[in-house]
Amino acid sequence: MSTTPAQARRKLAAPTVAMLPRVADSLSFLYLDIVRVLQDDTGVLAEVSSEHYGRQTVYLPTAALSCVLLGPGTSITAPALTTLARHGTTVLATGAGGVRCYAAAQPASLTTKWLERQARAWAEGGQRLRTATAMYEKRFGPGTVPPGTSLHQLRGMEGQRVKAQYKILAQQHKIGRFRRNYDPSRWEEQDPVNLALSSANTCLYGIVHAAIHSLGMSPALGFVHQGNQQALVYDIADLYKAELTIPLAFSLHSSSHPEAQARRSFRDGLRLFRLLPRIVHDIQDLLDPGSDREAPDPEEELVDLWDPVTGRVPGGTNHANHN
Repeated sequence: MSTTPAQARRKLAAPTVAMLPRVADSLSFLYLDIVRVLQDDTGVLAEVSSEHYGRQTVYLPTAALSCVLLGPGTSITAPALTTLARHGTTVLATGAGGVRCYAAAQPASLTTKWLERQARAWAEGGQRLRTATAMYEKRFGPGTVPPGTSLHQLRGMEGQRVKAQYKILAQQHKIGRFRRNYDPSRWEEQDPVNLALSSANTCLYGIVHAAIHSLGMSPALGFVHQGNQQALVYDIADLYKAELTIPLAFSLHSSSHPEAQARRSFRDGLRLFRLLPRIVHDIQDLLDPGSDREAPDPEEELVDLWDPVTGRVPGGTNHANHN
C-alpha cells in the first residue's frame, strides 16, 4: 500500500517516548501573543498577518517544547492543540507577558514523577516540615533554621524577616512607617506601595502557576499554605518576593499609577522568561535535593502498575496466572 507525502510527514512527526520533552531542555518554554496557532501538513505553526509585512508564519518545534504560553490576542485550532498534546506539551492561557495563568491543558503523556514526589512529601508530616524548612533556608540561607524548629516557629521567623525588610526599604525610600495591608474591599484607599506589591505579587503568581503546571504538579498541595487551589503557588512565589516584588513596590512609593507600573515593570523584567527555568529548578531541588537530574531512561517513562507490596510492576504485561 502506497503512502502519500502528507501521511509520511505525519508519521515522522508522531512522538516516541524518547522524544518526550524535559522541562530542563533549552527550548522548554515558548510565549506567543497576537498570533493564530494552527496545524498544516508539515506541523504546528504560528501565523500573524499585517498590512506592512503581509502573512508571516513560524513553525514551532513541538517535540522540543515542554510548555507553550498563549498570551492575549492568540487563538489556537483544535488540530494544533491535539498535536501539542500528542508531543507532551503543556498549553497555558496567560495574561500579557505570561504574568497570569488562567487555564491549563496538560497532555496525557506528561510524566507524573514530580506530582508523585509532591504528594509523598505533602502527605508525610515529617517530610512536609523538612520541605517547608528547605523553602525557608532557600530564602534566607543555609543553617538559618535551628534543629527542632516547628512549623509555627518557622512562620514566626519568616514574618520577622519580612517585617525587617519592609522597615529597611521604608527607611531607604524615606516613606515613614510601612504596614503591609491587603484589603480588596478598600482597594482604592491603600497606599501606593501596598497597591504595587499586590499587583506585582499577582504577576509573580501567574509565572509560578505556569511552572507548576509544566511539571505536571498540583498547585493545590502546598507545604506552608493550605486550603486553597493555589497553595503551592503561594509557597513557591514566597521564594522570590524579597528579591523581586517587594523592592519594586517600594520603588513605586510616589507613583500615581502604582498598579499599572508594577505590572509593566515586572513584565518587562521577565524578558525571555528567565525566571521560569529558575522556578522549575528550585521546585525540583526542593522535592529531589542533591540530584543532578540527568535525562531518565526512556523505558522508565512508560506507565507502570502500582503494588502495595512490591512497589512498581511493569505495565503492558499480562499478569494472569498461567496454568
